Amino acid sequence: MRGTQGALIVASTLQIIIGFSGLWRNVTRYLSPLSVAPLVALAGFGLYEFGFPGVAKCIEIGLPQLIFLIVFSQYIPHVIRSEKPVFDRFAVIFSVAIVWLYAYLLTVGGAYKNAAPKTQSHYRVDRSGLVSAAPWIRIPYPFQWGAPTFDAGEAFAMMAASFVALVESTGAFIAVSRYASATQVPPSILSRGIGWQGVGILLDGLFGTANGSSVSV
Repeated sequence: MRGTQGALIVASTLQIIIGFSGLWRNVTRYLSPLSVAPLVALAGFGLYEFGFPGVAKCIEIGLPQLIFLIVFSQYIPHVIRSEKPVFDRFAVIFSVAIVWLYAYLLTVGGAYKNAAPKTQSHYRVDRSGLVSAAPWIRIPYPFQWGAPTFDAGEAFAMMAASFVALVESTGAFIAVSRYASATQVPPSILSRGIGWQGVGILLDGLFGTANGSSVSV
């Protein structure tokens, strides 16, 4: 954890310098929807290896989640037309709420009462222990895991991840502004956003969150 903290602190300087110095502004001037669309798509496809194994562990809950998500985001907006695109913007929230209720009904109905313990941990809504094990109040503070340690190999590896997050977040900034019907984001604002994301990563390193900050759609 202390090594990760140190690597995050070093990696944050990459985005802070590139963002606030205006260097990234010179790159974003050449970005267009033609370049942003593959960028955002590839970032999403990169999460395939994390998402679909989870769906495979619990197919009768994971598959309805995917179906509801596609229906809410791709089909209902064409059937129910409104001035504000509510269903496609909040498709994830709607689908998660419905499927969690569905999983809750399966749990209280005893569908997995005689299943193996590992199966129950994936299927039941009362086996994760996330709510019951969490403290009511916990205030984080800097260096709560101890003083960070710095290693060149870990720092360069985290800087590579930071650069990937930089590129992904730039595409996400543009996609979100377009999706929210806002005006096109100027290159200077994109560069400043990357700088502030670097500040977020610096805080991640100071508080020991064990992960950096990024923007994802």
